[in-house]
Amino acid sequence: MMQRLPAVLTPLDIAHRLLLDRVGPVEPIDVLLSDSVGRIAAENAPRREAFPVSSMATADGWALSSGDIAGASSYSPVMLAGPPVWVEAGHRLPDGCDCVLDLDMVEQSGPLFQVLAEVAPGHGVRRAGEDIAAGRAILASGQRVSLRDKLVLGVMGLEHVRIRSPRVVVIDVGSTEGETASSQFVLEFLKSAGASATLIRAKGRDAVNIAAYLREPVCDLMITVGGTGSGRTDATILALAKCGKVLAHGLAIQPGRTAAIARIGAVPTIAVSGLPDQALAICLMLVQPILDVLLARLPREKIVRPLARKISSPIGVTELVLLEARDDAWMPIAGGQLSLDAIMRGDAWLAVPADSEGYAAGTMVGAFSLHGTM
Repeated sequence: MMQRLPAVLTPLDIAHRLLLDRVGPVEPIDVLLSDSVGRIAAENAPRREAFPVSSMATADGWALSSGDIAGASSYSPVMLAGPPVWVEAGHRLPDGCDCVLDLDMVEQSGPLFQVLAEVAPGHGVRRAGEDIAAGRAILASGQRVSLRDKLVLGVMGLEHVRIRSPRVVVIDVGSTEGETASSQFVLEFLKSAGASATLIRAKGRDAVNIAAYLREPVCDLMITVGGTGSGRTDATILALAKCGKVLAHGLAIQPGRTAAIARIGAVPTIAVSGLPDQALAICLMLVQPILDVLLARLPREKIVRPLARKISSPIGVTELVLLEARDDAWMPIAGGQLSLDAIMRGDAWLAVPADSEGYAAGTMVGAFSLHGTM
């Protein structure tokens, strides 16, 4: 039996509704701070007390009270009643001190110390609570943990971060030529989004072989790559039907119309074409939305700019368009069919809705950045 696309394609919004039905955020887990960059925080982490807890030195030098050295200069040094305390950068400031003087600003002669310059309170000092106020959230739930977040959390002494990381299995059905670039891309796309993804290569392209990898999945999401079309060796949709329920095959999107969505037991499943432009489009228009739900990710922000050139799009199909940033405008460089050159050059993307014929030049449009996650 050969698998065929249906006569009527499923609109993207209906595909989203079918795919996301009964899907919710996965349970949070704890990971080491060292493994947290790029993951999605699972909870707001308020700082119970201000940081730093006490004033600390930001430079090596002598810890003193600014009031004790008021008016000091090289012409009129102030003699200290006792030896000052030397502190290193990052050390707690001694009680009664509110400034740190450089080495050459204090002169020693035997047991006597004199100060050669005055400074304002707080010189060379980070005051208590100056970095993080008490009760302020360090991380927001749904926020992507960045390198800067890791730096701050490490300085504050945190060793673990609570995150969400859906388990995703990618099954590479493979092409007749043995091409694996698209399945590798899907795998890395998932990981960059914050998922825990593993790749399995099917030993054959027939429905029986593919089905062997689909049964009884132990994951939150399953993705197959390849075998979604009507070719003589394409059998992924037949395999999905053997193991679960095919919700839709043939989507009204371009590129990516041969994609399918299914449910195997309780696990949502997406069948992605092995062609590179279709794999990219399905990752952006189908995989990313369900990942955002599983991760409870904060909404993605669009970058709004005017179009440098018009976009024409067919009615009835949601079309993915790649954009290049030129000055302060978006230049459309590919839509519907995406060349490898356009995939490399694209800075952002947008989806033209199925009920739209496109946008005129100069129209302000919102697009999602392609940088930072791929």
